[in-house]
Amino acid sequence: MDTPRQGAVLGHPIGHSQSPALHNAAYQLLGANFSYRAIDVEVAGLAALLAQVRADGNWYGLSVTMPLKNAAVDLVDELTPVARALGAVNTIIATNDDAGTTFLRGDNTDVAGIVNALRHAGAGERPRAAILGGGGTAVSALAALVELDAIEIAVFVRDPGKAAGTLEVAAALGAPASLAPFDAAAGALAGFDVVISTLPPRGADALAGEFAATGNAAAGVLLDVAYDPWPSALAQAWEGRGGTVVAGIEMLLYQGVEQVKLFAAAGGYGTLATDQQGDVINVMCDAIGVHRRKPHEQNMAG
Repeated sequence: MDTPRQGAVLGHPIGHSQSPALHNAAYQLLGANFSYRAIDVEVAGLAALLAQVRADGNWYGLSVTMPLKNAAVDLVDELTPVARALGAVNTIIATNDDAGTTFLRGDNTDVAGIVNALRHAGAGERPRAAILGGGGTAVSALAALVELDAIEIAVFVRDPGKAAGTLEVAAALGAPASLAPFDAAAGALAGFDVVISTLPPRGADALAGEFAATGNAAAGVLLDVAYDPWPSALAQAWEGRGGTVVAGIEMLLYQGVEQVKLFAAAGGYGTLATDQQGDVINVMCDAIGVHRRKPHEQNMAG
């Protein structure tokens, strides 16, 4: 048997990642000779790792998570339009030319992951929306909310100076976004139709306590992209006040489906993953303990 082509999810910390379970289940179903693992790497080590990927010449792709999404933008050979617009990469597709030179293309499937997760949870069009945090995942949330035709997007951040780039992306996308102080979030969140927390695991724990203490009733949908531990404190507080919660694992699932399709095509399997998308979604759901999708839901990730 030929040596498997390599793939991995990169980030720090990365031990909690469910991506290896998702991807390996999909590749086993497809009969793709791919391996996929988690690699713990910080921003300072990303350039060296990508140099090793180029030198190895047997990679098909990489999933990129925090804190690497912005740094990856300057380290790939080409960006897709969405990755360029967002200034954030969560997917690197590796292909080799006839001379054996590895070419790295940066893409972003987080947008599709967020849109499909929110729609599955019942989020409607033209919501009033809030985003917690202003980093690499926040810009993907902005793009997703533009797809939902949000009429207002409040971005709650602790340091407005560090979020200037996020506002620049919002302007480029035509998103009706504005920055808001993080300490005002607890009292304001219940008034939004959609809330997306892009904070790291436990990053919203204090906010959850503050929100619960307000006694405000929540009628909207909360997507907390941090899925370990789950349920998060924020998810419990939101559900406790009557709101709808969608787990970050749903976003991971849907963006992962898009990555599998891209990686399979780059690795020589053409449209196989796209042609078998429903089955791919089902085995990925099984791999992480998410209930299987109905046919109309399976079509959402396309």
